[in-house]
Amino acid sequence: MVKDYLPINKEDMEKRGWDQCDFVYVIGDAYVDHPSFGPAIISRVLESHGYKVGIISQPDWKDEESIMALGTPRLGFLVSAGNMDTMVNHYSVAKKRRKTDAYTPGGEIGKRPDRAAIVYCNMIRKKYHHAPIIIGGIEASLRRMAHYDYWSDKVKRSILLDSQADIISYGMGERSIVELADALDSGIDVKDITFVAGTVYKAKSLDSVYDAVLLPSYDEILASKEVFAKSFYTQYVNTDPFTAKVLVEKYKDNEYVVQNPPAKPLSQSEMDRVYALPYMRDYHPCYKEAGGIPAIEELKFSLTSNRGCFGGCNFCALTFHQGRIIQTSSHESIIEEAKILTWEPDFKGYINDVGGPTANFRHTSCEKQMTHGVCMNKQCLFPTPCKNLKIDHKDYLSLLKKLRELPKVKKVFIRSGIRFDYLIHDTDDTFIKELCKNHVSGQLKVAPEHISDKVLNMMGKPTNDVYQKFIKKYKQTNAELGMKQFVVPYLMSSHPGSTLKEAVELAEYLRDLGYMPEQVQDFYPTPSTLSTCMYYTELDPRTMKKVYVPKNPHEKAMQRALIQYRNPKNYDLVIEALVAANRTDLIGFDKHCLIRPAYKDKDRFGTPNNPKRPVAGKDAKRGAKASGNGRAGKSSGRSEGRGDARGPKAERQNARGKKSQNSGRGTIRSIAKKGKR
Repeated sequence: MVKDYLPINKEDMEKRGWDQCDFVYVIGDAYVDHPSFGPAIISRVLESHGYKVGIISQPDWKDEESIMALGTPRLGFLVSAGNMDTMVNHYSVAKKRRKTDAYTPGGEIGKRPDRAAIVYCNMIRKKYHHAPIIIGGIEASLRRMAHYDYWSDKVKRSILLDSQADIISYGMGERSIVELADALDSGIDVKDITFVAGTVYKAKSLDSVYDAVLLPSYDEILASKEVFAKSFYTQYVNTDPFTAKVLVEKYKDNEYVVQNPPAKPLSQSEMDRVYALPYMRDYHPCYKEAGGIPAIEELKFSLTSNRGCFGGCNFCALTFHQGRIIQTSSHESIIEEAKILTWEPDFKGYINDVGGPTANFRHTSCEKQMTHGVCMNKQCLFPTPCKNLKIDHKDYLSLLKKLRELPKVKKVFIRSGIRFDYLIHDTDDTFIKELCKNHVSGQLKVAPEHISDKVLNMMGKPTNDVYQKFIKKYKQTNAELGMKQFVVPYLMSSHPGSTLKEAVELAEYLRDLGYMPEQVQDFYPTPSTLSTCMYYTELDPRTMKKVYVPKNPHEKAMQRALIQYRNPKNYDLVIEALVAANRTDLIGFDKHCLIRPAYKDKDRFGTPNNPKRPVAGKDAKRGAKASGNGRAGKSSGRSEGRGDARGPKAERQNARGKKSQNSGRGTIRSIAKKGKR
């Protein structure tokens, strides 16, 4: 086997002696041959099974000829929008166009179309009418059935229909892609490949579909949000490879979309083989002149130790994509990969991360999962830990120690995220001590998301007292070690269930903490999450009860501004929010106040030497009018995402490096983690 980048043009094919590729892989990212990038893994897995794979990266969607760069493949086309959903890649939660694309040479925006998977498939279909097309990756996986599309505010059909592809390979894909390739190679027509786990296909009738659950039709879910919520929850509880049923969604009398159960999780030896494949571990040299690929910077010296997550946050798409069953690589495999990193010319002694969706999950949550699957209607950690949950960090601790002892390694960081609600229930304090002593660089980033139990329940997160116990334990441990390190909490505004009342409570908590977050994530309704279902239907699909959903852009801007109330750009929004929430007692000069009034409001709120205690009623109404919507609305766009206000000096130390991630916390967690397809 030649150790080199896979062919990207006819000249590369000639060097390998190829007349034709077996598969042409069209991707929306630049070509990065690193196991943190899904297309790299899929292409190398196929190569390891003897298939010839060529790469067409970021074809010019305005030129249909660009899809023909490698000629006609023998078996078919593979299509992926890339490591990120293109709509999240292109637009902020406020639907404003982003200025950079971390997966494109030099970070240049605009090298791929919106909804790239659909566009690429249609380009192929125009030029190659009968060629099999297999579509995969995060964009396709999360749109495999009818879904709510935030950017158009509509319920859209399965991407299988709009793309004109033949099959969706959903989830991580190593198993299904090899089965699909072998089936095509054996001469089976693509329309007859209906038996592969982890795939979705089209059917004209249900004569050969057995033991299936018939979901409401597309017309029915379009007509009723309640029906949509029930249909989504049926899909949500059928994401386990051991217990899931075949799901069928009807579009017309002779048009059905059929989803097979997910593929079985990889064993540890299978995971080891995947990560031991001959990756070049960098972007293709053709991008060097353009400045390289920014996304590789944080990931190049990171190690994937696991995949899957039993945390079950409602705003996260991992349940739909990687599943809840933890899969791990062995210590030996990870150590060998780490040794390869240490010999890279630009390795400085720092391993940036050892983890996955959740760093401290290194085994299944209970004994039965690898034979019987996860519980269909229960969560492992929410609302409280299951009595069968295994809480043990010994294996992860052992792995981290081995990595620290490698020659040339100065420090091993953990940046994938620590589940504090799992850690805090460990009766052995060894892990938190080792974490603080060896794997934190001044700041530990965790994700409480909110402090209101009402909102946390909608998020599928533990109650606030669990986070407070963790903070107490973290401070106590650092004190015992003689260290001064801080916690940086990830916080989310405008999640379903959050009113201005809860947003003000969060602001008061931050005031008492003396901390002003530099980064705030406004809830981003990405496809196939429970929270997105709540956003669209205003129902909790778990209970079918009504949920308050902040949808108005101005209210969302106010909730976000309250979290960063010290930012001068947010002043008008904060004043307006406090008045609207009937909390003008927080405007003034007392130490409990969030914000001081501007000079123009001195008649209402007084001055430092002559303060007035504001009251609700007429004063609140007068304040709402005085604050004005025009200026506040103008500032709301600027305050989205990362703010400019800084917290205490200690909280600014060791500022977080940009990790190539897809923003939108549901999708951040489901697709920015390493190795997603």
